[in-house]
Amino acid sequence: MIATSQSTRPDKADRPETDALPAGDISRLADHLFRHEAGRLLSILTGIFGVDRLQLAEDVVQEAMVRALQTWPYYGVPKNPAAWLTQTARNLALDLIRREKLFQEKQSQIITHIEQWASDPEDSESPAFESEMRDGRLRLMFACCHPMIPQEAQTALALKTLCGFSPAEIANAFLTTEAAIAKRLTRAKQRIRELRIAFEIPSGPELSARLDAVLHTLYLLFNEGYKASSGDTLVREDLCREAIRLVTLLAEHPVGNRPRVHALAALMLLNGARGPARTDAEGNLLRLEEQDRSAWDQSMIARGMFHLAQSAAGNEISEYHLQAGIAACHCAAKDYASTDWRQILALYDRLVQIDDSPVVALNRAVVVAQVHGPAAGIEAVAAIRNKRSLESYYLFYAVLGEFETRLGNYPAAVSHLRKAMQLTEIKSEQALLAKRLRDCEAAA
Repeated sequence: MIATSQSTRPDKADRPETDALPAGDISRLADHLFRHEAGRLLSILTGIFGVDRLQLAEDVVQEAMVRALQTWPYYGVPKNPAAWLTQTARNLALDLIRREKLFQEKQSQIITHIEQWASDPEDSESPAFESEMRDGRLRLMFACCHPMIPQEAQTALALKTLCGFSPAEIANAFLTTEAAIAKRLTRAKQRIRELRIAFEIPSGPELSARLDAVLHTLYLLFNEGYKASSGDTLVREDLCREAIRLVTLLAEHPVGNRPRVHALAALMLLNGARGPARTDAEGNLLRLEEQDRSAWDQSMIARGMFHLAQSAAGNEISEYHLQAGIAACHCAAKDYASTDWRQILALYDRLVQIDDSPVVALNRAVVVAQVHGPAAGIEAVAAIRNKRSLESYYLFYAVLGEFETRLGNYPAAVSHLRKAMQLTEIKSEQALLAKRLRDCEAAA
């Protein structure tokens, strides 16, 4: 938290002009804004302070959010909350620069820069400002994913700075502890300071390696939104939208106009299009065969198909290409019965050659069962390399329970489904498994 000379009580001119909202609504709005605006503001402040002072930039943004939570319950939410946050962050940054000795050498230059930055709230919506923000976010993406920062720390740092993830959310995404993530973030920022990493978009040979790290980070972000690792809600659409927005931003920039970037954009859009149909009105999970396909977002599917076509340029085939191809097969089928499972299996056969992880192999086993029957699916599961790593994964047992159910082996199915229920924390998943368990127990 930054200590400033300003009072937390706003001047009359800074007070919002709308009616006050309930505190709970304001808290949710602030959380939504933080998710979407933190990366924007950090990209500007990092360009001003230097990427080696990333923590300082984060403190300014955090303090702006605190001011919102202190002010809005009493004076109402402003007509343009994002512009209010931008202006507040600007004022806090000016106050900080004037007091901090570490900026004395370049104080006048930095102050001039900040004063020119969105001095009028209307400027924050101008094309020139949006272009500057876009390039700033891309520079921040690549700074977080510098090859001299450990891979696990790269992703944690990017999720924190670009997407407003809390350490707890990052810990859930990585299946580790919050303390471990805090250490990774501290080491990453220390490494940035030690290496004096430039706040720039790389070029030449360095670009490709950094781009892979950026794509991996965005992929993890989308996955955490598409299937949350904890909590009451299975789908977190805000995270999916943020991942899609960032990968689209990258694909539309000359530096990111590459086949694998378009492939990842296609993957996100085609999977994200199914989001509205993945749960029922009570938030319970619906399997693919139970989903109302008329609820799938056709505009997102069209955008996904466009990026899939763009990804076909050249000879490059990445895991994102193959996963996007699988998603396209599902989107192209008018109903579950007409799904081209043989084509999907062919794509999985190629995918395991690139990514032989146990989770990919488990997904392939599900498709094997669709094409060749549940007994073949069980054989495919038995053949998975490093299968022991799946023993704490609830879907491993859920899949086996499904196969045994289809074979009529209900006692075995009951055993697997009980184990699956013990291993998942998502309430909607527990409800689905409980229903399947009851059906198996009744049939046994």
